[in-house]
Amino acid sequence: MPDLLGLIVLGLLIFVGLFLLAGVRIIPNNRVGIVEKRFSGKGSVKADSFIALNKEAGYQPELLRGGITWKLPYQYNIQLAPLVTISQGQIGYVFARDGSPLAPTQSLADVVPEAKNFQDVEAFLKNGGQRGPQREILREGTYALNLAQFIVFTADGSYYLPISRDEEGIFKRMAALIHERDGFKPVVIKGADDMVGIVTVHDGPSLQQGEIIAPTVGDDPAVATTYHNNFQDTEKFLIAGGRRGRQLQVLTEGTYYINRLFATVELIQKTIIDVGSVGVVVSYVGGKSEDLSGVDYKHGEMVEQGAKGVWDAALMPGKYAFNTYAGKVITVPTTNIILKWNKDEVGEHRFDANLSAVELITKDAFEPLLPLSVVMHIDYRKAPLVIQRFGDIKRLVEQTLDPMVAAYFKNIGQTRTLIQLIQERSQIQQQSSEEMKERFAHYNLELEEVLIGTPSSSANDRKIEEILAQLRDRQIATEQVETYGRKQTAAAKERELRQAESIAKQQTALTESEISITIQGNEGRAAYQRALQDAAKIKAIAEAEAERDARIGIARAVAVEEQVRAYGGPQFQVLQQALDRFSAAVEKSGIDIVPKMVINNGGGADGNGSGANSAFEALMAMLLSEKLGINLTNNSDNEPPNEDIKRIRESILKSLNAPVAQATDAPAPATPTNGSKGEAKGS
Repeated sequence: MPDLLGLIVLGLLIFVGLFLLAGVRIIPNNRVGIVEKRFSGKGSVKADSFIALNKEAGYQPELLRGGITWKLPYQYNIQLAPLVTISQGQIGYVFARDGSPLAPTQSLADVVPEAKNFQDVEAFLKNGGQRGPQREILREGTYALNLAQFIVFTADGSYYLPISRDEEGIFKRMAALIHERDGFKPVVIKGADDMVGIVTVHDGPSLQQGEIIAPTVGDDPAVATTYHNNFQDTEKFLIAGGRRGRQLQVLTEGTYYINRLFATVELIQKTIIDVGSVGVVVSYVGGKSEDLSGVDYKHGEMVEQGAKGVWDAALMPGKYAFNTYAGKVITVPTTNIILKWNKDEVGEHRFDANLSAVELITKDAFEPLLPLSVVMHIDYRKAPLVIQRFGDIKRLVEQTLDPMVAAYFKNIGQTRTLIQLIQERSQIQQQSSEEMKERFAHYNLELEEVLIGTPSSSANDRKIEEILAQLRDRQIATEQVETYGRKQTAAAKERELRQAESIAKQQTALTESEISITIQGNEGRAAYQRALQDAAKIKAIAEAEAERDARIGIARAVAVEEQVRAYGGPQFQVLQQALDRFSAAVEKSGIDIVPKMVINNGGGADGNGSGANSAFEALMAMLLSEKLGINLTNNSDNEPPNEDIKRIRESILKSLNAPVAQATDAPAPATPTNGSKGEAKGS
């Protein structure tokens, strides 16, 4: 008995030990223990519940963290599950198996702040936590979650405790939907891409009747209870009155952690208004505003910015984060617009893509095509009025300007012949520019200029080319005449050029000659001055010499007078001077003084008697005596000559000595004697 009792006690101890040992659970630090209670005195959980909040049998809300713990064996089933880790820059989505059902207006469950990011299941359920997909998301970090209550979807995979195979298909479809919406990453809008985000909310109250865009709510940071920070705080968005549907508020550059099950984001280009244009806004949303266009404007209403309708103020050049689902921005060029009525030419803006040349019928029944270009301008302040009236610029051109301009020039064409239409082009162009300005102003447009091209042949009229050919021939003839005239002018200019070039080549010589002329002129003026000085000098010398000669003459006169008195009178003085001059003249003329023949009138036997005189001597004596009134012959009484006659004779002979001496080289003449008379001939 004692041995049996010992064995029983030992067995009991072993059983207790094994029982106690069976309740020991070791939880690693990187895992959590999910507790399932197999039986309980309180029974099972309610039929509409999944988590046993009141210690019933079923999955318990609390978790077992890392370490050693003991649970009653066979009553508790501990299942290990990993910690949930959300990588940096990613988003985790949560699905709750238990909680209150969603309201009819809900797509996602309300946020329960007391649940501390779903880590307190009991607080989640007791504070109104709802089953299904949650609005709250998990940001980067590690979370100890009860995966029996919550299923977590991440970019790396899904975290949950498998319970049934039917759930796995649901969770896979949910994960695929999030992947499709690129929901595991935040919304990143880069400034360099010039994009804006259009937000569509999939949860909350629906839009009211007639609304197409949900109005902006909760965008004031000063109101903390409603500021949802660009849809990142879903609860505050709903508290602020946000509604599901496409939102008027847009997202600009930045990073946004948005629950993609709550709201999706579509990226569109910013509205860019280039320089030289304005943007007229046609808003589809907004409140009602009074008409700002004035009572005289009958084509619609202008509303203030933010109201529904055409805004009265256009957008200036720049970039705008404009929600194109809430309105339309019509770009209106404010620079000059050139509209071409010509199918072969289309402007860059393509407003004139459907315009063609105007078909005319002239006064002389020709049917030409008239190409046109119209330069117009839209005042940026009147751009909203133009859009309100016509809708857009292309419709304005095709439905108003095209028929108006065509009709005007058809009327012009009917009043002129084809030749006039061509030759009076400038006048028609000026006239049309002035007359059509008023018509354009009626449509809030400013006409700058009308440009008319050359009429061309249409399909119905091919004779226009003949008329144009004649005009061309006429013009060619005119131009030829002009060309010939120009050539003539050019030839004259060429001659002038050649002359100028020659002058340029001889410029050095011309310069030297001009300098020489200047020098010679200076020298001439100097010589002239010298001549004046010389003349003055000569005059002075002449006056001095005249004075000297006068004085010498007076002296000579006195001397002559004395000589005459000495000679015996003035007759003898005159005779003396006449003989001196005569002897000088004979000397210069070379007349033979010694005669070739000597006539002796009764001299001595040798012919040299004192009474022998030459015929020349006798002749001279006779002439002088005749002029002086002196009788050189002897008197009747044959008296010897007086002393005066002797002196005169000696003087004459003396003056003749020189030429006689020069003739002494001649042979002596023979002196034949033949009584008292005789002749002699010299050889």
